[in-house]
Amino acid sequence: MISGDQWHTGAARLVARAALRVGAGLVTLAGDRPALAIHGAHVTAIMLLPVAGPKDIEHFLADKRHNAVVLGPALASGPEDGKKVRQLVQTALASPAAVVLDADALVAFEHERDTLFDFIAARNGRPVVLTPHEGEFARLFADAHAEGGSKLARTRAAARRSGAVVLLKGPDTVIAEPGGMALINVNGPPELATAGSGDVLAGLIGGLLAQGMDALEGAAAAAWIHGAAANLFGGPGLIAEDLPELVPDVLSRTGEL
Repeated sequence: MISGDQWHTGAARLVARAALRVGAGLVTLAGDRPALAIHGAHVTAIMLLPVAGPKDIEHFLADKRHNAVVLGPALASGPEDGKKVRQLVQTALASPAAVVLDADALVAFEHERDTLFDFIAARNGRPVVLTPHEGEFARLFADAHAEGGSKLARTRAAARRSGAVVLLKGPDTVIAEPGGMALINVNGPPELATAGSGDVLAGLIGGLLAQGMDALEGAAAAAWIHGAAANLFGGPGLIAEDLPELVPDVLSRTGEL
């Protein structure tokens, strides 16, 4: 997981914690030293990696044991960070690792979407999952959004256009791959509309891809686990930090849920 700056670290920890809880054997938070000083006060089982820029990320991901990367949540602290985010995304997509792009990693390409899609095409089928909510979807996939139609049709069009698996979040989460296969997850309760919930979902996807699931199945399974964890909590008061801690119970009780 690639962290934001020292003032924007919480999202990265949510991603990392979710990936660890869903079964990734080793999870690393990468960021600059001021950010890692904050992370170090909060995490124990999660590794910390100081990085100065894309070259350090490239070197780290060249090791095939580091086989999945999540980036985007709280990665940009302002509009001026768009170039930096695009460079990090390009570096991740050039690596052998499975890639999950969320939040700022999507918004940074609002005016350069073809560049992003070209980066994805160059991966020759290596897993990429994009996880927009409706607002991010409208910015990155303006054509599909403008055409209207059902959420299913729009998500399929976005997957076809981008060459990636697209997970469009919402009360019903639609997951589609470029060939047209799509799945719809409907177990998410309203309580999931809480700050940081999407970061947890990105971490769940990254953690499952790290264990070898393909992009469509991993994204769909993560969406179901995400909803099941919220339902297991059982009602009002849910916050994002609760979700990763419920994942082991979900995984051990799948036949009951």
